[in-house]
Amino acid sequence: MFRLEYISIDFETANEKRFSPCAVGIVVANETGIIDEYYSLINPNMYFSSFNTRIHGITEDDVKEAPTFEEVWPTLNHFLSNSLAIAHNASFDMSVIRQTLDRNRIQYPELDYLCTANIAKSVWPDLHNHKLNTLADYHGISFDHHHALEDARVAAKVFLKALEAYEADSIDTFLEKSKITKGRIFERGYYPPKVKRAKKQTTKIYLQL
Repeated sequence: MFRLEYISIDFETANEKRFSPCAVGIVVANETGIIDEYYSLINPNMYFSSFNTRIHGITEDDVKEAPTFEEVWPTLNHFLSNSLAIAHNASFDMSVIRQTLDRNRIQYPELDYLCTANIAKSVWPDLHNHKLNTLADYHGISFDHHHALEDARVAAKVFLKALEAYEADSIDTFLEKSKITKGRIFERGYYPPKVKRAKKQTTKIYLQL
């Protein structure tokens, strides 16, 4: 397999606001597996909804002594800048990054990113769904769902399984085979990864007059 280093990231939020991250997990991986990890609770300085707490188990008391997003951002930025990042349902995690940076008036990093949910739909289309726990079960991976670091680990492993399944010799070949384009975050903007739709064949009918 070709050499590739990538970053897997997952956030949990305190409430329905995307700018309320209360935990982050980052996994650094390459073609051989996981090589580094980072986890931190985050104090969002805002309320926790009971709905979100039921999902991830984090409470306002848990984060009282935790660093704020502004305090953890230099570390996150070190991992993310000029990297290929992946996340499961990446639109959520990337919007957490963008909206929290906007709220704190912090410059965006420059990074490419991919969504492992979209990748899984391409590589394993016959699964009944492509949720993270379904993919973990399919690949025999046990984990504590909705813990930011554990979710990031599973996404990293799923991405590696997808690379192996397509036997690609480069990331460009992999993207071509999976019919997916990379998304990108850059200063003052972003664009999401896209799934290339198959072109419909049109049949021309000629009428004999």
